[in-house]
Amino acid sequence: KQLTFFTMVFAIVFAIVLGFSISVNDRQLISHYSAFGGTHFYYDYWYYLFTFVIFGVFVSLMHAVIAIKLLSIKGRSIAVAYVWFGMGVILLGWVIASGVLNLQDLL
Repeated sequence: KQLTFFTMVFAIVFAIVLGFSISVNDRQLISHYSAFGGTHFYYDYWYYLFTFVIFGVFVSLMHAVIAIKLLSIKGRSIAVAYVWFGMGVILLGWVIASGVLNLQDLL
């Protein structure tokens, strides 16, 4: 349960750091890429970046609920492994979101 709490704290820090890193501006940023069609880069406004914050919080909540359920059904070892996997997913999301925010500064 302490590891699940640490995951929640990690996700809250993720959300705070990312939330304060978002800058409000009139420029559009690349939201996704597709190799199909005439336009390869699709642009969106700055508030699209808040979806990364929502993603981090949602992933941590869902992983906490599932880890607690796994703890009661399968035991401690599988629940701990699942919590570490969830922290890895949040860390990967942090790296990707930081890359998108740095890309926004370059445009």
